[in-house]
Amino acid sequence: MIKFVLDYSNGVPIYRQIIDQILFGIASGQLKLGEQLPTIRALAVELKVNLNTVSKAYKELEIRDVLTTQQGSGTFINQVDSILLEKERNKKLKDICTQFSILASTYGFTIEEIKAELSKCEILNKYHHEK
Repeated sequence: MIKFVLDYSNGVPIYRQIIDQILFGIASGQLKLGEQLPTIRALAVELKVNLNTVSKAYKELEIRDVLTTQQGSGTFINQVDSILLEKERNKKLKDICTQFSILASTYGFTIEEIKAELSKCEILNKYHHEK
């Protein structure tokens, strides 16, 4: 199971952050096919958000066939392949890079320093070697 973390200051709607974290959980292997997610109510209480916010996130993922809800049983991961469409994947990378670049530039890091640090990044290297 993944631990949801919300950032109220980044301008991304909360329901979108929930969607992104579920998709990342699937892509990273933290969430597996058939794994049960918290109920809408339980996740809303845990995150201290409105029920409709979680419901909207789950509904969008159901429409994409990423999640399936079984009445009386719960909500489950329905697929783990091809979670992000290429267009959405590229947009997400651009958004991440933009946010990262803004933060790095406020601290005065140069492109060379950033490239050097990214090349040493254990998480990226581990993920790249596993593929």
